[in-house]
Amino acid sequence: MGFDDIQKALRESAQTEKDAMDFYKYGAEKMADDKARKMFELLAKEELEHARSFYDACTGDGLPPFDVFIASPPDTESAWWQALKQAMLGEFDERKAMELALEQEEALEKELRAMAEKIEDPAVKEIYLANAKSTHRHEQLIEEDYRDIYG
Repeated sequence: MGFDDIQKALRESAQTEKDAMDFYKYGAEKMADDKARKMFELLAKEELEHARSFYDACTGDGLPPFDVFIASPPDTESAWWQALKQAMLGEFDERKAMELALEQEEALEKELRAMAEKIEDPAVKEIYLANAKSTHRHEQLIEEDYRDIYG
């Protein structure tokens, strides 16, 4: 991958992590179960950190300040938001939200690992691998809380 391709991938990855953060923030606001709400709040904070790691690796002009980027409204066309809309036709369902979160995290981990394989720059590769590991931990956390709440 060339420099421009890597920069594009980093920007897209920052946006994907922001999309995940927005998903978890929305979910946390809707959760009635205290444990599920706290988990979604934690995941939103971690997705913010992931977005920052990709954003900070971007170089070049045209990027808004990170705070402006993060404060922008959710991208309702993102895969995360579209999946949420599909699963939540009607009223919010905590169980569906947790199942959806697990599916999205599994897909994201695969995507991050696949991107890491394509990148030769060791520093950028490590950003992808670190986020993939953290995403895997998200999967484990969601599974654990899901079992605790729903059996």
